Amino acid sequence: MSCCDEGCCGEGVDFTKTPIAELYGSNSFSNAMMRERLPKSIYKEIVAVQNGEKELTLEVAEVVAVAMRDWAIEKGASHYTHWFHPLTGLTAEKHDAFISPTGDGKVLMEFSGKELIKGEPDASSFPSGGLRATFEARGYTAWDVTSPAFLKQDKTGTTLCIPTAFISYYGQALDKKVPLLKSIDALSKQAVRVLRALGHEGSKRVFTTVGPEQEYFLVDKEFYDQRPDLILTGRTVFGALPAKGQEMEDHYFGAIKERVADFMRELNYELWKVGIPAKTQHNEVAPNQFEIAPIYANSSAAVDANQMVMETLRSVARRHGMEALLHEKPFAGVNGSGKHNNWSMATDDGINLLEPGANPESNARFLLFAAAVVEAVDRYALLIRSSTATSANEFRLGANEAPPAIISVFFGSPLTEILDNIAEGKAGGKTESDARIKIGVSSLPALPKDVSDRNRTSPFAFTGNKFEFRMVGSSQSIATPNTYLNVAVAQVLSEYAEKLEKSSKGDASSNKNDAIQNIIKESYKAHKKVIFNGNGYSDEWVHEAERRGLPNVKSAPDALSVLTRSETVSLFEAHQVLTKEELESRYHIYLEKYSKQINIEAGTIIDLARRYIFPAATSYAGALAGDAAALASIGANNASQAKRAKRIADLSTELYDETAKLETVLAEAQGIEDPFAQAKAYNEKVKADMDAVRSKVDALEKLVAKASWPFPGYEELLFKL
Repeated sequence: MSCCDEGCCGEGVDFTKTPIAELYGSNSFSNAMMRERLPKSIYKEIVAVQNGEKELTLEVAEVVAVAMRDWAIEKGASHYTHWFHPLTGLTAEKHDAFISPTGDGKVLMEFSGKELIKGEPDASSFPSGGLRATFEARGYTAWDVTSPAFLKQDKTGTTLCIPTAFISYYGQALDKKVPLLKSIDALSKQAVRVLRALGHEGSKRVFTTVGPEQEYFLVDKEFYDQRPDLILTGRTVFGALPAKGQEMEDHYFGAIKERVADFMRELNYELWKVGIPAKTQHNEVAPNQFEIAPIYANSSAAVDANQMVMETLRSVARRHGMEALLHEKPFAGVNGSGKHNNWSMATDDGINLLEPGANPESNARFLLFAAAVVEAVDRYALLIRSSTATSANEFRLGANEAPPAIISVFFGSPLTEILDNIAEGKAGGKTESDARIKIGVSSLPALPKDVSDRNRTSPFAFTGNKFEFRMVGSSQSIATPNTYLNVAVAQVLSEYAEKLEKSSKGDASSNKNDAIQNIIKESYKAHKKVIFNGNGYSDEWVHEAERRGLPNVKSAPDALSVLTRSETVSLFEAHQVLTKEELESRYHIYLEKYSKQINIEAGTIIDLARRYIFPAATSYAGALAGDAAALASIGANNASQAKRAKRIADLSTELYDETAKLETVLAEAQGIEDPFAQAKAYNEKVKADMDAVRSKVDALEKLVAKASWPFPGYEELLFKL
């Protein structure tokens, strides 16, 4: 039975019988809803605020608040919350009722513009990385007008959720939304400068757009509840592979099982209700692994939507007797899960700046912006790599399922050839040295609709009219990767704009044409080393990347260290996205989170090994030895029983010793005060000893009878739904 069958989707309505066109966005206070409910003048003011043309006034907020309150109450809402993204990587909310006592024992349902614009959650327990003392509890949330408010509905009721940014009392960013919004503004400012220099006057603002593809696993809740490691860490710290894994490749794009299809149906309805355009769903490569992908949206709304997708995946799965696993590597030996971040740039008048187009003029614009992205990825590869640096993602990056830790760009042969020709001063397929290509005139060939294939081994692949950043982990917020990418591209565009603006002081036509060509030529020549169109999974590419001088930073602590470098600080401060103090705070928060996650996993391993695995194995070995003795007493052959009992006993002894070693190393790591040194110790020492314990446990699982093993195995977790 689904949630909707029980009527918990809101007011007892079975949304599966509601036409999708009527259902879609019904729980979202979107622009369409605001246009319907707000006076025209107020709606125009809000759109101007969204476009960065005006600042929000309290008078406008008052009108919006009344309309939003009335809409929410009509839908059954009793509470509202400022919904924000603290540096935990999750979302946070504090619920307040709409009620306001009248003094005569009754209440009014009120919600003011001030309450819409600003909230004050207790900030004392959220990570701040030293920006504020623990006793300084005041923090503020501010309405993000670029992302629509929505209703969250479940069996407990209906709550109005208002997407917000979260700052400290002194104005420092305590969340992932503030720097994202600032980075969008920074990129817009520089991209518009470039467009103006190119002679394009129509665009007033440039938005970054994102469409994240979300991978996840589903497991039966009965088996999940019997695995303390899944409950505590999100992954299996032990688990022997069954005879079959994913080698038959029969799960990928296979027919979706009825139980899973029913879950996906309700998932889509829940997402569509809040205006999340869930479009694609399919079986992924690993057993019980799946993917959902929405249509792209502006970055701020897309970040909020992806957080809602992850939350909704979990809640809907539980209603269907399953658990959704978002960990990057919940099962050893099969593919992990990523989140493909499809990123592009679009103007407010409808131009995708990464669309190749069908004529030389638009090609010139496309090639200029594409070259800027390539340069940004090369120059700021370490920064972009750091945006995906988590303990969970370390299990995945570099495996035969995900990009290596080397940042490279895939363009495909046709587009690479065009850029190579520009860099070498050639036209089309000609080789004459005097046949220089002229950007923006007829000698530049029109680009085909699909200028590249798709390369699933590339961490940063051009896929037609966007770049697909494939390194992002499945459990991550996409806010940080997009923030870093926006800032990197903004810096390169600012340098392009300066060159173009200087060129326009003379003969605008010829100087601009030459300037465009020279920018693309010089940039591509200097940064083409990051272009790689081959197999990113191959060992040959690792050696080739080293020869090219491309960084290969495998550990998260090493990747995160770029945040405190002077060039990183200068970059973020130049574009007013993050200050030195804010960057340092994030560096310490992410290092601390890395160490804490591994500490929890190591503690879980020790606990399970001692309290579950060791007793089960020794008990089973004792039973086997007793059976062997009983056989010997009647003269039967007992050799195989005795050998098996001894092998299990020996492995149990080795497990005991390896667990003791892990406990010692873990205690040493816990005692290190320097955050970076501690994270390195967890990475280089604790994880190695965790693997040593696991190898003993997984070997024991293959020898101990299934009925005597304390946990469901991979066979149940991966193949039974």
